[in-house]
Amino acid sequence: MWLHRPLLSRASIQLRFFSQAAAAAILHEPEVPLTYLEEFPKPDPKYAETILAIPRSTSGKNISAKERKVGRVPSIVFEQEDGQHGGNKRLISVRTNQIRKLVNHLGRSFFLSRLFDLEVRSEFDSDEIIEKVRVLPRRLHLHSGTDAVLNVTFLRAPSSALLKIEVPLVFRGEDVCPGLRKGAYLNTIRRTVRYLCPADIVPPYIDVDLSELDVGQKLVMGDLKVHPALRLIQSKDEPVCKIMGARVEQPKKSK
Repeated sequence: MWLHRPLLSRASIQLRFFSQAAAAAILHEPEVPLTYLEEFPKPDPKYAETILAIPRSTSGKNISAKERKVGRVPSIVFEQEDGQHGGNKRLISVRTNQIRKLVNHLGRSFFLSRLFDLEVRSEFDSDEIIEKVRVLPRRLHLHSGTDAVLNVTFLRAPSSALLKIEVPLVFRGEDVCPGLRKGAYLNTIRRTVRYLCPADIVPPYIDVDLSELDVGQKLVMGDLKVHPALRLIQSKDEPVCKIMGARVEQPKKSK
């Protein structure tokens, strides 16, 4: 189940990995297609939705509390610079009901690994669009007691961007897994894996195939089958899951 990926050129290896120059080098590797491939998951269009927002001029605890009271979530949109952090931020507010609906339908991990169109309007009911941009939800802060959405941080995601993303894992093949059929159990060690992804091919999830695992066998991050343009930014030897449990012993033959 090992994936053989095309090697980066020597010039791109020498670049600082999260710099804009490194991003350009990876995005222009001729061997790596920057489109979704049939054998890998791609976003379901039924979950495509434009997130509406309005500008917010100031920040602070009191301002944020007032926003939440009127059904809005204080949010920030950052420029994407190194795959995670950014400058040139824009303060916005989004509708609480819309974010809650998306999180409930997709799940938190899947919400944070999906790109959305973001429309900033002068008012929610206005036709005046100040800005329309594609974004990745970077952080989602929920209330520890009620799970109410407290704030959201977005990153701009133009086609030229490389994004650090915690991609959710979906485990498949339990029904035919040799180890599980023998009465063993699945020890799930990781639920997400971090990749550096070109913005145009961010995977909604990664399939983990359990169909050939026997008792005592495991899968590591390097075993996962992903689009060749994705770059794993964790150790490829870090375990993802393992089939745990004693092997079924054959009854001893009587002499």
